[in-house]
Amino acid sequence: MWITLNFSFRVILYFYDKMVILGIETSCDETAISLLKDEKIVADIVSSQFFHQLYGGVVPELASRAHLKHIVSLFQEAIKKANISKNEIDAIAVTYGPGLIGALLVGLNFAKGLSLGLKKPLIGVNHIEAHLLSVFLDENKPSLPYLGLIVSGGHTQLVLVKNVFQYKILGYTKDDSAGEAFDKVAKMLGLSYPGGPIIDKMAKTGNKKFIKFPEPCKNTNDYSFSFSGLKTSVLYYLRKIKKENPNFDFLSTPFINDICASFQESVVNVLSDKLIKAAKEFNIKNIAVTGGVSANSALRENISFKAKENNLNLFIPGINLSTDNASMIALVGKLKYEKQMFSELNLTASPNLKLENYEN
Repeated sequence: MWITLNFSFRVILYFYDKMVILGIETSCDETAISLLKDEKIVADIVSSQFFHQLYGGVVPELASRAHLKHIVSLFQEAIKKANISKNEIDAIAVTYGPGLIGALLVGLNFAKGLSLGLKKPLIGVNHIEAHLLSVFLDENKPSLPYLGLIVSGGHTQLVLVKNVFQYKILGYTKDDSAGEAFDKVAKMLGLSYPGGPIIDKMAKTGNKKFIKFPEPCKNTNDYSFSFSGLKTSVLYYLRKIKKENPNFDFLSTPFINDICASFQESVVNVLSDKLIKAAKEFNIKNIAVTGGVSANSALRENISFKAKENNLNLFIPGINLSTDNASMIALVGKLKYEKQMFSELNLTASPNLKLENYEN
């Protein structure tokens, strides 16, 4: 069978298990290249842009420049590590959204160049969808259907995965994502960026019952989320302390660990309770948590306990596959390759791309 993308190539169906898929991820501040061969990760290279800590958040223009600087060398490093030639690549999978427009364009244009030069198919991948399906990269894979909770710096969604590429969106955040709330609260406390891992670390020695922060949407009848109110509650609490003692320094006292633990507890309870509630309502035995926030130790512990308590099977990717990575992009590329879901070379970056209901 011949597919046309300004050139022709042959798709040999019975070689699917021998495919080599290149994954490219540049949606935010991680330049990542991965190679998936025979369904195994043979190279997974990431360049993290730590300099954004100086600015308290990701600076889009600087992120794009860093991607441009590193993407070619990372590709060459991945090819060398996998011990293959670039001509052995069967398809190029690349994130085309959501994300920062400039950052997305770097990866997408690099992928298009490779696709054209190597005469191999281009496969556009939704970053959110890649997180959702990343559980299939682990040896312990969920059977279908399963419930997927996607929690990251830009997204918080609860999705019923009926089959690969067949989803029902149950709920999403009305305002801030869980990861965004972590970063903003960390900034209020004078902590550096990214705030999630720092709060997680400090909370380990804090009292999570020190103060009872609100748990927005926890008891609503739907599966929506909201974290802006919780963030505001923390802000008002800190203002009250400062008003009573203008010279109070949160960073110089263990008191900050208690605030971190209390805030984190509220976020974790909302996320875990919504997931367990949905599992019961839809009678789903397999649940998954993906995205950068799934690396949070308290969230993993809380959901693990509640899953066991409710006889549910929990699937959470390893830490390196929870944060932004190109292996999950390559995985979705492989799944799309099998269904011949290829993209044209005029594929455009989509910074506001969403995960849609696909129930056919």
